[in-house]
Amino acid sequence: MFIISILLFVGTMAISLYAMARLKSTYHHYLGITTRSGLTGAEVAQRILDAADISDVDVVAGEGMLGDHYDPMNKRLVLSPDNYHGTSIAALGVAAHECGHAVQHKIAYAPLHWRMAAVGAATFANQVVMWLPLLGMFTGIISNYYMMAMFMAAAWGVIMLFNLVTLPVEFDASSRAKVILGKMGFIQPGEEADGVNKVLRAAALTYVAAFITSLAYFLYYLLPLLLGGRRSND
Repeated sequence: MFIISILLFVGTMAISLYAMARLKSTYHHYLGITTRSGLTGAEVAQRILDAADISDVDVVAGEGMLGDHYDPMNKRLVLSPDNYHGTSIAALGVAAHECGHAVQHKIAYAPLHWRMAAVGAATFANQVVMWLPLLGMFTGIISNYYMMAMFMAAAWGVIMLFNLVTLPVEFDASSRAKVILGKMGFIQPGEEADGVNKVLRAAALTYVAAFITSLAYFLYYLLPLLLGGRRSND
């Protein structure tokens, strides 16, 4: 069991690190290539929102690298400085992707609403998987292995489902971004369109990695419970 734990940790960590490294490498490459439109990410985002008749979402500059996100509760589209002020392929691709989430919100795209509804449960589940093993190890509050495994399987199951719902939300936002960038003439066919595709694919890979990680840990805790229950019934 200890060896399996080590292999699981190393394997999922390797997947996550690879996905993040690929995203950073791809993003930095296309961050250095300016689009022919000369528009900044903020300008493109505002024009996309205007075209979609979305007037209640503010486009604001955030902090740090790749901290871009759409905040559905406060109706804010937050772009990191490089993407807010930048005119690069990466900047426009990320800005349009976040606009895709704003469009999803406007049209009541079901997976986005499922994800929004599950945020609280996923946050709580993340706290459980982080602290419960430490509490069990140092305090002995939960000494029964199967009880611990049951709680951990339930928490990882919530996280896994949250990550699963996140996949169509992110893939759909990227698809909308690529279509609208080309249709509105912000991105030209060829290198610019290919660059946007690569940046958004690299970003999507990080969500796939998160899902694989959560699924692996869910099965790690769930299978012993199922097999143990089966043996006890024999």
